[in-house]
Amino acid sequence: MQRWRGLEDIPQDWGRSVVTIGSYDGVHRGHQLIIGRAVERARELGVPAVVVTFDPHPSEVVRPGSHPPLLAPHHRRAELMAGLGVDAVLVLPFTAEFSQLSPADFIVKVLVDKLHARAVIEGPNFRFGHKAAGNVDFLREMGGTYDYEVEVVDLYVRGEAGGGEPFSSTLTRRLVAEGDVEGAAEILGRPHRVEGVVVRGAQRGRELGYPTANVETLPHTAVPADGVYAGWLTAAGERMPAAISVGTNPQFDGTERTVEAYAIDRVGLDLYGLHVAVDFLAYVRGQEKFASIEALLEAIGADVKRCRDLTSGR
Repeated sequence: MQRWRGLEDIPQDWGRSVVTIGSYDGVHRGHQLIIGRAVERARELGVPAVVVTFDPHPSEVVRPGSHPPLLAPHHRRAELMAGLGVDAVLVLPFTAEFSQLSPADFIVKVLVDKLHARAVIEGPNFRFGHKAAGNVDFLREMGGTYDYEVEVVDLYVRGEAGGGEPFSSTLTRRLVAEGDVEGAAEILGRPHRVEGVVVRGAQRGRELGYPTANVETLPHTAVPADGVYAGWLTAAGERMPAAISVGTNPQFDGTERTVEAYAIDRVGLDLYGLHVAVDFLAYVRGQEKFASIEALLEAIGADVKRCRDLTSGR
């Protein structure tokens, strides 16, 4: 899969393509339906499928300080899109100048002049251009002028028929923030993941007999609510069952919020400096301050057993 950063990276001889545009944070099941249809249509037409996305998130430029927590960094989104059959991902730097493009100019500069769109596939609520003035009706209207078709794909709905919510990144972020990682996984189609480099912490876990990987998360990461979770730690290509702690470590009067993962039953792991991934399977309990270290150790032992059971065979 090709990855382009900015319009200037697109090959000069790039031919016609099927395009879908959006932030696609998380590449959740609703996104998968839209992207999957774009890939399917591209195969029908015998042209490449291209996803156009943005960095930073448009809200950070339009309303500074409002950058939402991210469900997946760009490299992870690209991996997931490649798995869906996408041929190229174009990441457009979203600047103040770019935000001023009218919907018509966006269509000409991106879809027509550079990507030579044969078809554009979007969700029903797609908006684009200055002040989000463009919508799918305008996109379709302009398609008559610039020789591209527009197809709108409805999103999945979560919950009971008629009473659910459309799958969305906003809903997923809310569930993650509430610690409902199982609900988030339902929307994502996989466990929610946090990534980062393993750094040295206070090493109290090692002293207690449960050495943890202290993960320095990437900026704007959507981190689950404080508590203990079952999940997996992936490092150097190896996926290991893990007991995961999120919070400030109140037992030792900590103030900094961290993500720490204990690779269950693994001895002698040295992960310092490695980029790792932590996948959240299930919430186990809230963060607590115990009356003694002995009580803490008893709780950790129970947590590890619970996490071992939850991840067994998964």
